[in-house]
Amino acid sequence: MGEHDISFKRINKLAIPALIAGVAEPLLSTTDLAIVGNIPVQATESIAAIGIVGAFLSMLIWVFGQSRSAISSIVSQYLGANRLDEIKDLPAQAVVLVVGVSLLILGLSLPLARQIFQFYNATGDILDLAESYYKIRVFGFPFTLFVIAVFGVFRGLQNTVYPMVIALVGTVVNIVLDWILVYGIEGVLQPMNIEGAAYASVIAQAVMALMSAVLLVKKTSIRLRFHLPFNKEIPRFVTMIGNLFIRTIALNVALYFATSYATAYGKAHIAAYTIGLNLWLMGAFMIDGYSSAGNILAGKLKGAKAFDTLLMLGRQLMKYGFVFGLVLTAIGGLLYGYIGRIFTQETSVLQQFDSTFWLILLMQPICAIAFIYDGMFKGLGETQYLRNLLLLATGLVFIPVLLVFDYLGYQLYAIWMAFFAWIIARSFPLIVLFRRKFSKLAEAS
Repeated sequence: MGEHDISFKRINKLAIPALIAGVAEPLLSTTDLAIVGNIPVQATESIAAIGIVGAFLSMLIWVFGQSRSAISSIVSQYLGANRLDEIKDLPAQAVVLVVGVSLLILGLSLPLARQIFQFYNATGDILDLAESYYKIRVFGFPFTLFVIAVFGVFRGLQNTVYPMVIALVGTVVNIVLDWILVYGIEGVLQPMNIEGAAYASVIAQAVMALMSAVLLVKKTSIRLRFHLPFNKEIPRFVTMIGNLFIRTIALNVALYFATSYATAYGKAHIAAYTIGLNLWLMGAFMIDGYSSAGNILAGKLKGAKAFDTLLMLGRQLMKYGFVFGLVLTAIGGLLYGYIGRIFTQETSVLQQFDSTFWLILLMQPICAIAFIYDGMFKGLGETQYLRNLLLLATGLVFIPVLLVFDYLGYQLYAIWMAFFAWIIARSFPLIVLFRRKFSKLAEAS
């Protein structure tokens, strides 16, 4: 296949490391849940607090972490066009912009933490724990955005191995520190409970940031030296982030409604929802391995104007992702009675989780299609389509479905049925748009 190799072997060479790295990201939060969910005091309240903080932090990371897709798209397109020298100063400029914004967000949100989580309907002990957890965990935010931006550079260079290594090291550090800091060491360190989980995450994120900087400088031709004037691609970079920013706001409106409604249903409901959401996100990040391969290859193929190969790539990835989603559904079905018990032993929480988990499993194959085409459109730089589609899917599908089924008294079922309808609305229009646009370009080339 030569320069435009999109064979199963080539796709998996990119997808599998990206898959492993992707699983490591939500595993940081899932580890916090599993360990904190088994502490002897306020376990359910602590799970709920982590879920609420996680929803807010996910919003920030997804909004400002769109730099990864924007950088990856531009770098991969220039790589495909054999013009990489023209943008060697872009990554450093992008990193400075993104990390600068993250520091501003940290400074603004820290004194308002309590008010932020009251907005999520948190009260009493859950509110106190959420505030305490966030005021530590937020210091990892700049490290996280730095890592995300550097991962974008690696992906644009068609390298998913270094992000995998970095993510695995960060995950191991987080798990080890979680055990030590949450449970303590008898006679040496007092248990820190939920605060220990927050410290563990921040330290793990700092380690990942340091590794990212070292590997980028030592193993690539890209240098992290900031200088002016700005690269000619900075306006396109900012425009892409702007589109993805609006898109991610729409995504997080859906997450806010879901978290807020689950919190209002009661602490068992928000705890069960938090476990389900983290498992859903883990599935999403696993599928993101193929989405990342699509992102990386699509950008390079567009840069090389290989539109016939690009169309073939879309068809192949959709099949691979759909089968992978079915595998996730099957594994979840086989382990149905055990998964919730990893996170909690509270009967009321398990009852709520077990009654709705099947909906999360059922949507996995459709999620695969949505996430793969999301990744391809990001790699192609066609972010305006993603922006408009998610605005429509959230405003015209997710919120109405949630409101209707909540009115009918379905509670957690209402939330997951809304997510299911939302995923369907996000997936199939992208297939139509992709084929319509690039079929015309292939015919013209």
